[in-house]
Amino acid sequence: MNDDNKLEKVVAMSKRRGFIFPSSEIYGGLANTYDFGPYGTMLKENIRQLWIKKFVNENDNIHQIDSSVIINPAVWEASGHVSNFADVMVEDIENKKRYRADHIIEDYYEKKGEEIKVDGKSAEELDEIIKSQEIKSPDGNKFTDAKKYNTLFETEIGIISGSKNKAYLRGEIAQGIFMNYKNIIDSIHPKLPFGIAQTGKAFRNEITAGKFTFRTLEFDLMEFEYFFDNNKEDWNELFEYWKTQVEEFAISIGINTDSFRWRAHEEFELSHYSSRTEDLEYIFPWGPKELFAIAYRTDFDLKNHQEKSGKSLEYVYPDGSKIIPHVIEPTFGLSRAITVVLMNAYHEEEIQGENGLTGKSRVVLKLAKNLAPIKLSIFPLQKDEKIQSIAKDIYNNIREKFSAEYQDSGNIGKMYRKQDEIGTPYCVTVDYETIEDKKVTVRDRDTMKQERVEIDKLEDYITKGLTQ
Repeated sequence: MNDDNKLEKVVAMSKRRGFIFPSSEIYGGLANTYDFGPYGTMLKENIRQLWIKKFVNENDNIHQIDSSVIINPAVWEASGHVSNFADVMVEDIENKKRYRADHIIEDYYEKKGEEIKVDGKSAEELDEIIKSQEIKSPDGNKFTDAKKYNTLFETEIGIISGSKNKAYLRGEIAQGIFMNYKNIIDSIHPKLPFGIAQTGKAFRNEITAGKFTFRTLEFDLMEFEYFFDNNKEDWNELFEYWKTQVEEFAISIGINTDSFRWRAHEEFELSHYSSRTEDLEYIFPWGPKELFAIAYRTDFDLKNHQEKSGKSLEYVYPDGSKIIPHVIEPTFGLSRAITVVLMNAYHEEEIQGENGLTGKSRVVLKLAKNLAPIKLSIFPLQKDEKIQSIAKDIYNNIREKFSAEYQDSGNIGKMYRKQDEIGTPYCVTVDYETIEDKKVTVRDRDTMKQERVEIDKLEDYITKGLTQ
């Protein structure tokens, strides 16, 4: 399959099979916004739960919270986001469409077969490149002067016009964690080192076109802040340990090691709070892009919030000694991971024909089995009352253990095609032989091999298959 149009096929399949839909489509949609359908919601939740299991449930010293999307705007002032959370923008002078200046320049040089590094350049420097090269907009028009603009979404609190207070939708979920650091200290009394984790929505007023759910206005993040005493712990060792854990998680959701790479941020591109950051980048057909990341935030956030709020955020040891903890932050883009997981799992295969399948190809989503929205689908092979009754009994019993579907519409070939495309690991067919031998036929998604399995051993069979 040509990788150049793989994303296009994944987008089409996602809509056709109920994974992801363009948002508000009947009104023409809204750029960089998507809605998750039934299977997409299940896939996203499976990834989230796998993350919670690995980083929260299996670590006694990491505590999960769920903070507010709207917090006191003074938090964003203190964190540096109001002054630093900005991109450089240019605008088409004719149609007023906006673009990120760095992306416009990079695309221009890529088409010329050349490379250019523009990270860290000022608005004036980017503007000079655009003007000197006479770079035009995608619609062939000139640009306005490049200028910075903040990517935080502004909103207002209050009901009386003229007296409303400006606030922001959160542009990251880390600040909610820092705001609850003292609450966790006072209520849970954890010993250093410890972590605070959360998953949830963040919002960025991006002006660049995204690649499906990889870059959107509203997106899901999963991250934790790992607090430690920099006088007792080597931050480099902690950084490398959590870096390994991030990589293990990527592998656990089905991403091959040859499909990603680590890239360290150069000094000029480090965030204002970071002393070291590395991105785990997925290698797309159009180039590597950040999927997950890990950063050493030092004591920047807690020290800043202590100074600006006037509240002590020191950790007090039993002997009375006090410190401001340092922080390692692993961050995981959940919405981004959906695009990567779907692209990684999408396959088109030639086949010889199978139980009524017409044609010699199939689309199959080879998801990691623990992530598949539906683990097995039950088919009655004939429209016979006894067969259907047995199939429904199997379905009703086994869905308490696994996410399952009962399907009796269409021929067997079409039912297989649907389940292949949504990534269902196992299809179970009930036929006339089942009435006599109490066995069903289990078909494996990846190999298409079929095996007769006793009904009372089906649960064990599926459990074993999902854990292999």
